[in-house]
Amino acid sequence: MSENKRLRVGVIFGGRSGEHEVSLASAASVIRALDPEKYEAVPIGIGKDGRWFIGTPAQKVLPDVLRQGQRVMLSADPNVGALMPLEQSGAGSQRVDVIFPVLHGTYGEDGTVQGLLDLAGLPYVGSGVIGSAVGMDKDMAKRLFLQARLPVGEFLAILRSEWESGRERILKAVAKKFRFPLFVKPATLGSSVGMTKVHKREELPVALDLAAEFAQKILVERNIRGREIEVSVLGNDEPQASVPGEIIPHREFYDYTAKYLEEGTRLEIPAKLTKAQVQRFQEYAVRAFRCLECRGMARVDFFLERPSGRIYVNEINTIPGFTSISMYPKLWEASGIPYRELIDRLIQLALAEHREKQRTKYSIELPAGSGGALGA
Repeated sequence: MSENKRLRVGVIFGGRSGEHEVSLASAASVIRALDPEKYEAVPIGIGKDGRWFIGTPAQKVLPDVLRQGQRVMLSADPNVGALMPLEQSGAGSQRVDVIFPVLHGTYGEDGTVQGLLDLAGLPYVGSGVIGSAVGMDKDMAKRLFLQARLPVGEFLAILRSEWESGRERILKAVAKKFRFPLFVKPATLGSSVGMTKVHKREELPVALDLAAEFAQKILVERNIRGREIEVSVLGNDEPQASVPGEIIPHREFYDYTAKYLEEGTRLEIPAKLTKAQVQRFQEYAVRAFRCLECRGMARVDFFLERPSGRIYVNEINTIPGFTSISMYPKLWEASGIPYRELIDRLIQLALAEHREKQRTKYSIELPAGSGGALGA
C-alpha cells in the first residue's frame, strides 16, 4: 500500500443481538469521526437475521445499508482478505485493510466475529477470541477475576436447563444464598438487556424466565448499594487506564431504559474520589484487562459500596458504547485523548497486534527426507 493511500476501514455494526440498535448508534459515530484524509470508511451491516451487507462511503444512514446495501460474505481464506458478493448483479469483491467491529452482545462481542476475522487474516480493533469470549461471559469473567485476587461481589450462575428442569430447587438455592433485593440477568449479554432488580421472592421466577429468554446461562448477583464507577482502558501489552467516571442514574438502577430511552442519567467526569481511590480503580481496571487477555480497548465497571467504601469489579466490556457521548470515549477525552485521536490510536493498536500475530509460526518445517508426515 502506498504512503498516500487511505486505509479502508470496515466498520461492522448491527448483528444478531439484543443490542443491535445500540450498535448502529455507536457505529454511526465512529464513521463520522474517521479522519477522511487517512481513512475511507466502509460500512458493513449485519442484519438481525445474520445477513451481511456492505454500503458505500456515501451512505451515512446505517439502517439504509441494511435495507439497500449489497449482500456479501467475508471469506475465511486469508489469501482473499475481502468481502465477496453474493449476488451476480453486484459489484466485485471489496478489500478492506482493517476492521473496526462496533458490535455489542452476542455474535459480535463474544469472540465469534473475532474468530472469523482471524481466519480471514484481517487486522481488527479490540480483543481477540479469548478476551472477547470470556469478557462476554460474566460468570467466567468473575471466576478469573477472583483467581487474580480482584474483589467481586457474591454471584451465582444458573444454566437455563437447570432452571427449566428444577425451578423450586433453584428458587430455594437463590433464597438461601442471597438477601433481597438482588439482580438477575443473562450471563452473556450487555446493555442491561433482560436484567431485573428483584425485590422479593415472588418476583424471582419472572426475572429468571426473562433472563433465560436471552441466554443459556443466568447470573444472580448480590445487590451492592453504592456508586457506579467506570474506567476506560487503552492499549495492548502496556494498557493504560483513564480517569474514573461515575454513572448517576435517574431511575432505581442503570437499566436499558435509563441508558438509551430516557434522559436524566448524569455522567460525572472525573468522579469525585480521593487520590488513593483513583489509583486503586485504575490499578484494578488494568489488572482486569490483563487478566482476561484483552487488547485495544475495554471499559471496566465497578461498584463503590456505601458505607464500607469497598470496591468491587462488576464487569468488563470489550466493545463499549462508542457514541461521542458514551462513557468510554468521554473518559479518554477527560484524560487528554479526543474522540478522533482515540479512534486513530485504536486502529494503530489493531495494526500493531496484527503484525505481532504474523510473527507466530503456524506450521512445522520438517527436515528433508522425513517423508513429509509425522509418524510415517
